Amino acid sequence: MTTQLPAAASGQFFIGADLPVNRLGYGAMRITGEGIWGEPTDLKQARATLTRTRELGVNFIDTADSYGPYVSEDLIREALHPYPDMVIATKAGQTRHGPNIWKPLGRPEYLRQCALMSLRRLGLERIDLWQLHRIDPQVPEAEQFEVISEMRKEGLIRHVGLSEVSVAQIEAARKYFPVATVQNRYNLSDRQSEAVLDYCGQHAIGFIPWHPLAAGALPGPNSAVAQIARRLGITHGQLALAWLLKRSPVILPIPGTSRIAHLEQNVAAATVELSDEDFAAISAQAA
Repeated sequence: MTTQLPAAASGQFFIGADLPVNRLGYGAMRITGEGIWGEPTDLKQARATLTRTRELGVNFIDTADSYGPYVSEDLIREALHPYPDMVIATKAGQTRHGPNIWKPLGRPEYLRQCALMSLRRLGLERIDLWQLHRIDPQVPEAEQFEVISEMRKEGLIRHVGLSEVSVAQIEAARKYFPVATVQNRYNLSDRQSEAVLDYCGQHAIGFIPWHPLAAGALPGPNSAVAQIARRLGITHGQLALAWLLKRSPVILPIPGTSRIAHLEQNVAAATVELSDEDFAAISAQAA
């Protein structure tokens, strides 16, 4: 059940129709301190985990300027720059004032500053995928979308993504720029974004589910999740990732970790082949 580069077994998706990535990526939020604040307790392990992503065929890494803040982007550059054949996606629009404290800020001048600083921290001339972390409800959407459109036309960013949005918000944004990806919370036990996922599938928009490993109380000892995982000889987390990969060809899971062993376990999920019957049983239990 292994390949030389197991992440490649997840298949490819073309972000914005022209940027190929292996569908199973890596989320770089957890290479920070507690509360997504400050440096990780084990810097050496965090750097080694990032380096291992490339060795496993992971070529899509998702981060944000607010992770740390700045810590995640800095570590990615230290470990992986100049990113041969890799796509480093980042996000902006969330301010940080302490551990586990997040506040949207969508003023146009702030979003532009965020993009420029991410370019510097990551050592890039253009960000392949820049995502609006949250739409700021205190700032007119048009002002936020307009500055993003300007940055795209200027060549600061190649493709644009949105995070935690509705179908209506995606359609509003598409009047200003092509929406290449959407990043919403979605997993086995939380499928409130089904309508958004279906919309993304219809329009070839990448759907990046955050918190992809969560299964809530589903993996009880006699549950379909537990029984299928035992039969296949995999963990509940690997089953959750395999289910996501089978759910839709536009899904790009980004499980995160700061440990190499956990990374290898997550990436191995790309090689799991779920039958239609197992997929249906898991889906029915989680519905």
